[in-house]
Amino acid sequence: MLHKDEFGEIVQMATDTIRSNKMRSSLTVLGIVIGVAMVIGVSSIGRGLDDNVRDLVASIGSNIVFAFHIEPFTFGRMSEEMRTRKELTYEDAEAIRDLPHVKAVSAGIRLFRPELGVGSYAVKYQGRKVKNTILEGDTASVKDVFDLPMASGRWFTDLDDEHRSAVVVLCYDTTQQLFGNQDPLGHEVNIEGRLFQVVGTVQKIKSVFGGGKDPNDNRVFFPLQTFKTLHPELKQHWISVKATSHDDMPKTIDEIRELLRRRRKVPFDKPDNFAVFTSDSISDVWNQLTGALFVGMFAISSVGLIVGGVGVMNIMLVSVTERTREIGVRKAIGARKRDILAQFTLEAIILTAIGGVIGILLGAVIVWVIPAMWPSLPAHMSMFWTIFGFVSAAGTGLIFGIYPAWKAANLDPIEALRYE
Repeated sequence: MLHKDEFGEIVQMATDTIRSNKMRSSLTVLGIVIGVAMVIGVSSIGRGLDDNVRDLVASIGSNIVFAFHIEPFTFGRMSEEMRTRKELTYEDAEAIRDLPHVKAVSAGIRLFRPELGVGSYAVKYQGRKVKNTILEGDTASVKDVFDLPMASGRWFTDLDDEHRSAVVVLCYDTTQQLFGNQDPLGHEVNIEGRLFQVVGTVQKIKSVFGGGKDPNDNRVFFPLQTFKTLHPELKQHWISVKATSHDDMPKTIDEIRELLRRRRKVPFDKPDNFAVFTSDSISDVWNQLTGALFVGMFAISSVGLIVGGVGVMNIMLVSVTERTREIGVRKAIGARKRDILAQFTLEAIILTAIGGVIGILLGAVIVWVIPAMWPSLPAHMSMFWTIFGFVSAAGTGLIFGIYPAWKAANLDPIEALRYE
């Protein structure tokens, strides 16, 4: 057991050795610095995106149920049965409206490029034009289902939908690019060669990529029947249902499934030929997509720690060889094996711990730079991963420094004194 004075002396000797070889020490910990900075950077981006996904799911609502004729989050090739399924209809949504645990229902059709998540149409007003706008037809109740925050004006009504009125509601980015600071209400925008009067605008919508542009903020809402006059070929209704409460969600899902199976004449021994899911599915898919990705990124970043550890071991072995006579002298005047072992082990740990601190500082700079350069990419530094990075760095010094320290501690003092 080392006494306090002995431990302080050993620490002093280890730090003196590191200071006397500044260049070599700096190059030795470079891999540690890179590895820790990568851990901090990757974990910060991952945490920022996770926080935004949770906020997005919360903004959608904890009591929203969706129905669509196919699974919306499918990876790979769809089966023949799925490709040939009959779409859900407006009448299906009307039937769901009468279920006991349903508060509000909306049926919508969206025109966009699903592979990119953006629209394919341009909306014009006088000399201005906004591109890649998503066109969406909905029933008037969509505002009640999603609690869409109005910035100005009103939402279209069931009467507008019934009479196929040429009115639209614009989302935030669409409004800003077409009108700037001008009041858009009452003005007419040109969409596919037809004029539509702006009756309302929607506030900015929460996005996964916090500071950047969200395609959902570049949307135009039409009354559903008005939209069908523009695109009668589109029949893929997306049904959104607001349950009476979060606790009633399981009952609402069961009621929707039972109703749709009955309306679509699905035999009792056959699986559903439609999909019913909740906003939690977004979180599940996000975890599937990012889980393996972030594990891979951490594996890559850990390579820096391993490379740094190998460098530490190499330099420590060289140091043991260079200081063989010093070790012999120390043993000759009474230094024990554990003193030598502690000195060289602490030297490796201090070296990598310094690399860990520098790596954390570099990671903090990266976390600050990323949102500044790419506002759409959030990054939130985590105390857990900061501590993990430092402990990993120090642990690397312990693991890769123990063998050189053991070798030094077991040198024969007589042979060490003879070493030239």
